[in-house]
Amino acid sequence: MQVLEETTWRRLARAHAERVDAFVAPHLARRGSRVKHPVHDFLFTYYSQRPAQLRRWHPGFGVALEGGTEYVGLKGYGSSPVTVSAEHVAAQRPLLESLHALLGATAARPANFGCFGLHEWAMVYRSAEDETRHAGWPLRLGPAGTDAVVESHRIGCSHFDAFRFFTEPARRLNVLSPGRDDRAAYEQPACLHGNMDLYKHAFRLTPMVSSDLVADCFELARDIRELDMRAAPYDLVDLGFEPVRIETAEGKQEYAAAQRAFAERARPLRDRLVAECERLLGI
Repeated sequence: MQVLEETTWRRLARAHAERVDAFVAPHLARRGSRVKHPVHDFLFTYYSQRPAQLRRWHPGFGVALEGGTEYVGLKGYGSSPVTVSAEHVAAQRPLLESLHALLGATAARPANFGCFGLHEWAMVYRSAEDETRHAGWPLRLGPAGTDAVVESHRIGCSHFDAFRFFTEPARRLNVLSPGRDDRAAYEQPACLHGNMDLYKHAFRLTPMVSSDLVADCFELARDIRELDMRAAPYDLVDLGFEPVRIETAEGKQEYAAAQRAFAERARPLRDRLVAECERLLGI
């Protein structure tokens, strides 16, 4: 058991809050003004981690906090010493085992760099512009042009939590049928949404893992989301996002190159999550 002096861990906690506030503070300001952002709000509206939870720093299992009385009573913490309890870790074994299996299966599968972000197009296929998920933003190619892109490409989305938002006509065009309970059979390490989900996996392990790991995964997800929406069918130029025109050969090359770079960033984070699961499981 490592014990952190109060001055040390409070400094670490402040640094963590300042790190994530660069993204949290603008979101809270928009929320207060009831202004929606189709790119930057996603990590706070799609995922269940609230801004206050993201800002709270945790040292992870195996570290005690000297003078950390405000942590007493928080989920997972014991009081003597103030640290994540072994009983909490034991109770989380089903979660740890399932995440370990999913992350391991994902890492072992070949990466697919040929999806070109068409999942976002499939989510609006055969929809009127006022029926899309981001109806406040026009489709770059209009409804007919968007439908033509979907119909002229092979759709091979392997990520259930993207596939489930496909329109009904688009679901029939997907060559894969990922389900809610078989993610480990489909997830692959180049998937943008799969790599954004590393943030979800990390915060689900809170407070057993360090907030540094959660913040690293958050920053990756934040950056991936920008590519995700730049390659989407929406026109977001007014927000400062130049489109990746995946309907062209040049756009496909640009998307695949960015996807490869994100897969390289995601790999060590996935490895760290696997190692944390193994540490907590005692493997």
